[in-house]
Amino acid sequence: MDTWTILEYVAWALSFLFGAHMLYDMVRIDTTYDNDLLTSSREGEIEAAAERHEI
Repeated sequence: MDTWTILEYVAWALSFLFGAHMLYDMVRIDTTYDNDLLTSSREGEIEAAAERHEI
């Protein structure tokens, strides 16, 4: 097996890993935050929601 073939397999593996991570992150964000919050145009609303503390 030559160097180019090995590099091709490494590139495909990295591509798969990046795609799997993006899908995982999409599901995690979708289940963590409300859709109205994610599509809001007000800056800092997500940070403000994360910083709210209830006692």
